[in-house]
Amino acid sequence: MPVAKELVRHLRRRMTDAERLLWRHLRLRQMDGWKFRRQHPVGHYVLDFVCLEKGLAVELDGGQHAENHGADAARDDWLEQQGITVLRFWNHEVLQDIESVKSVIWPALQDGTPPSRPSPCQGEGDSSLAEG
Repeated sequence: MPVAKELVRHLRRRMTDAERLLWRHLRLRQMDGWKFRRQHPVGHYVLDFVCLEKGLAVELDGGQHAENHGADAARDDWLEQQGITVLRFWNHEVLQDIESVKSVIWPALQDGTPPSRPSPCQGEGDSSLAEG
């Protein structure tokens, strides 16, 4: 069953501070003309941000994702089977250093190969943009 439109509308109205900040940098084709959608349904999932033309999703994770590593991994695997690469960031990464987050997204849009970086699901304190 597809995701209900009401859920998508609800999520768009209740974006987190980190989602709002990143959206200000992704919307209106600010990343070299690539169009991003926010809170966009794909299958049974709602992606935080996705560039459908490039097959790139950007997911923001809060503390609850440290406990949901298995579910996030299964979700990411399914999305990759659909041709969508997933980049994950912690909310605090976006709020504290948006330019570094953009510097990870940018190359993925240019050549389709995201740079190597640790998954946020390894633990919120373990992930650092400086490592990737």
